[in-house]
Amino acid sequence: MFNNLSEKLDKALHVLKGHGSITEVNVAETLKEVRRALLDADVNFKIAKDFTNKVKEKALGQDVLTTLQPGQLMVKIVKDELTELMGGDAEGLNLSGTPSIILMSGLQGSGKTTFSGKLANYLKNKKTKKPLLVACDVYRPAAIDQLHIVGEQIGVEVFSDKGNNDPVAISKAALAHAKANGHNVVIIDTAGRLAV
Repeated sequence: MFNNLSEKLDKALHVLKGHGSITEVNVAETLKEVRRALLDADVNFKIAKDFTNKVKEKALGQDVLTTLQPGQLMVKIVKDELTELMGGDAEGLNLSGTPSIILMSGLQGSGKTTFSGKLANYLKNKKTKKPLLVACDVYRPAAIDQLHIVGEQIGVEVFSDKGNNDPVAISKAALAHAKANGHNVVIIDTAGRLAV
């Protein structure tokens, strides 16, 4: 979903390439596409409208520095506003539990399984943790196999219980397994939800 939003924002901001200055006309064109990209990513209409209004105010009030092109300045303004919209400062992971539990949730097809593997790899290599991946997507065909392949590629153990269709029972068994085997982070990959 974020890749799709990113591509659409890139296309929207491409409108300003080649322009010598930021004008109300080219800002309006660009922000129309930005608003459309946000709406396509299921951002609430009012939030998308408020967001584009804030960007417009800032963009029209800016003088383009000699070192920046209008497109670059607009990218910076949009990035800053997106950062603010998403909560401002970055927050780290709270890994104080024994073990710490991270539950992956989101829409179907949004990349939870892949991200679970990337997160496990990051925690293993950068934070010296011993993660355990847990396959709780009992509805999507081959989800459990996919998580096992990801785990094998990064050298992280995967807990699964093929045939068991109760994600709560699988999670409880995985926690017991994690405690018994010294895993200090448990990443539970869940089934996605439909956008509707």
